Amino acid sequence: MARTEVESPVTGTVWKIIAAVGDTIAAGDPVMVLESMKMEIPVDAPVGGTITEMCVAEGDRVIEDDPVAVIESD
Repeated sequence: MARTEVESPVTGTVWKIIAAVGDTIAAGDPVMVLESMKMEIPVDAPVGGTITEMCVAEGDRVIEDDPVAVIESD
């Protein structure tokens, strides 16, 4: 299985987590929404697979390129 980290595209705050550990998602599906400079920025899955880890919680601050989730795919 391949392990892929989902990275934050911007510095901001985790506003809403959409996917959960154990969810099967497709590439391009939303994983969470970040808030940065009063804008909502969706974070989409770069690959399809199963979410095996959430590295952040709602309200957490993230920096650009921080890992926010892990996806395992075949």
